[in-house]
Amino acid sequence: MMEIFIPGRLCLFGEHSDWAGGYRESDPSILPGYCLITGTDQGIRADVSENDGWFEVMSVLPGGSRIGPKRIPFAPEQLLKMARSTDFFRYAAGVAYEISTRFNLSGIRINVTSMNLPLKKGLSSSAAICVLTARAFNIIYDLHLTVEQEMEFAYLGELTAGSQCGRMDQMCAYGKIPIFLTFDGNRTAMERLSASRTFYFLVVDLKSTKNTQAILTSLNAAFNHSEPAIRDSVRSGLGKENKRILFHAREAIISGDGETLGALMTEAQTIFDRYLLPACPRELSAPRLRSVLNHPHAKKLAFGGKGVGSQGDGCAQFVMPDPDARDSLSKVLEKELSVTCLPLTLPASQ
Repeated sequence: MMEIFIPGRLCLFGEHSDWAGGYRESDPSILPGYCLITGTDQGIRADVSENDGWFEVMSVLPGGSRIGPKRIPFAPEQLLKMARSTDFFRYAAGVAYEISTRFNLSGIRINVTSMNLPLKKGLSSSAAICVLTARAFNIIYDLHLTVEQEMEFAYLGELTAGSQCGRMDQMCAYGKIPIFLTFDGNRTAMERLSASRTFYFLVVDLKSTKNTQAILTSLNAAFNHSEPAIRDSVRSGLGKENKRILFHAREAIISGDGETLGALMTEAQTIFDRYLLPACPRELSAPRLRSVLNHPHAKKLAFGGKGVGSQGDGCAQFVMPDPDARDSLSKVLEKELSVTCLPLTLPASQ
């Protein structure tokens, strides 16, 4: 038996840039997509072992309850059926299916023993379990997969399970390091950044709901809309404006400038609201997100902040000057707005 931990993935800047940059494959006039991500302090931990003839998975949930075990024969047709169902473990089954079609393996048992990563909040919980599943097979069966190959199986498995995920989610496989990504058609370039000082972030679970599927559908439709004003607005927000913000944010990470990074987050939110919110106002108006970002204590204590992931009422994030300010803001927001605050410390590169 082996223990595996996979963190979540926080998109600091550049949400939606992965699928937007993918359109360059058919239209070179579209700019590449750029984003800046890191792993979270929170994640998914599991015990994994070989399980002859069976695919078996069970999990503790963030609130402490348990689900499973779910046990099916380790056969491609059975795994595919589960992946295309509404089963809670369909993403893990999708990865198992993709791996089963390429390797002659006997089965696996995955027991998620702890999960402090919020689900469906823009922190890539589904990608984390997919990467964990791919890594479990890699370790248990000594498949000699690279991290990039683990990520590919995780991506394919999530697609098999019906997700519309992009390519940035699986970057949680690299752990808690800042990564600058460029999406140019079907090509993805990755640059690991060296932070010259420690950064302190606060992620705020808004304790609300959002419809990521509706956001993705609406923004993709607007990105390709026949009306030039609608199309140009979304393409500008995800194109030239995103590029400008991202290259400044890259330099802020490298130079260790938290104050500038926070100001860029606030500016990025303003750009998102101007160029993209009109394409999906029902989801992106996000009243809970606004109440947190505009809270007087947030304005006073944080360098700046913005939404997380696909945006909407999932999570907010702030750049904080130090742990004390982070703790103070956490206490106020949790007391007054009934949210849950999650710390993230990004250490200076060694």
